[in-house]
Amino acid sequence: MDVLLAARERTAALTGCVPDPELVAQYSPLMSPLVWDLAHIGNQEELWLLRAVGGHAALRPELDSVYDAFEHPRAERPKLPLLPPDEARRYVADVRGRALDVLDRAPVGVDGGAGPLVRAAFAFGMIAQHEQQHDETMLITHQLRAGPPVLTASEPPPAAPDTESLPVEVLVEGGPFTMGTSTEPWALDNERPAHEQVVAPFFLDTLPVSNRAYAHFVEDGGYRDPRWWHPEGWAQVRGHGLGAPLFWRRDGGTPGGWLRRRFGVVEPVPPDEPVLHVSWYEAAAYAAWAGRRLPTEAEWEKAARYDPASGRSRRYPWGDEDPTPAHANLGQRHLRPAPVGAYPRGASPLGVRQLIGDVWEWTASDFLPYPGFRAFPYREYSEVFFGSAYKVLRGGSFGVDPVACRGTFRNWDLPVRRQIFAGFRTARDPEPC
Repeated sequence: MDVLLAARERTAALTGCVPDPELVAQYSPLMSPLVWDLAHIGNQEELWLLRAVGGHAALRPELDSVYDAFEHPRAERPKLPLLPPDEARRYVADVRGRALDVLDRAPVGVDGGAGPLVRAAFAFGMIAQHEQQHDETMLITHQLRAGPPVLTASEPPPAAPDTESLPVEVLVEGGPFTMGTSTEPWALDNERPAHEQVVAPFFLDTLPVSNRAYAHFVEDGGYRDPRWWHPEGWAQVRGHGLGAPLFWRRDGGTPGGWLRRRFGVVEPVPPDEPVLHVSWYEAAAYAAWAGRRLPTEAEWEKAARYDPASGRSRRYPWGDEDPTPAHANLGQRHLRPAPVGAYPRGASPLGVRQLIGDVWEWTASDFLPYPGFRAFPYREYSEVFFGSAYKVLRGGSFGVDPVACRGTFRNWDLPVRRQIFAGFRTARDPEPC
């Protein structure tokens, strides 16, 4: 119940901090109006907790089509007969009250003959994760909105004192490891099943790529040189006049020469934060310019989970315990990434930092199913996205709640996407002997 309540508290904060006209506005064709996300959250909760688990009749069957994410692209959603803000609030509150009644009666034990939707409270965990994922989406929408800031949060912790002495990269030994999970009770279908994966030895950045490092790529003409770019990425650069990460703009009077807009605040680009709001094409171009590459998804997960001392895969880089504020920048506690080198308690056994939280990290890999994949509980969560069109991101961001972030969690998006809270780190192969 706690995770459901926490998600709803965050949803209320993200939708309650702007007036109703802004809830129904669309700030970008890439994003829905906030009021669509709000009612969609309620509709999914009704579908899975009230109807599928509780056996209830539909409360508002006419809403199923309006809030079907696969039926209506985001650009078209403002034209739909959306619930007005007050009605949307009443609807989600009505659904939640009934869902908590269902939870009180559901046989949510791990055993005891419960069906797969109820066993270990899976459906409730799925809905909490779904709401938190939309909360991150709404946070992205807040970043895109015009106007003065409406969100506040404390500053993240500084980099650890030993940051300057950290190695630039670490060697991850080759060999097999267990990728994915068959035991995490709330893992989603694309994280399953656990399987053996073999990777060759590789070097991985100890820290995410920083704004300072990325600015060197920009200043060296990285956006003017097609050598570094995937052909489709170069077409994006040329077609849209790209010259820096999204929300950056030049300012000669600012140290470093760059300003950025962050949730309504215009500020100098912090040189020591992980670079943010870059597409997969931009990440891959930087890596090529630096003589490196993006890690594969399997390499990323081995670096994040494999413990050489025990030979097993852990839930998180630091171990099996759930994340705390000392481990990672998660849950919108802060409205920005922490400086590179923060969270030493969240480091992997090899000393790699910030693999969880701060920024989603692009990988080189297409979004594909694991061997033995089975869609559950519906194909549209993962299966319809499998293929070469989408690239995998791992690790979560400052806008991701811990319930929707773990060492096996897989995110995916189109390689052109820049509005998401994405950065990256680079890898390389060892020199031939």
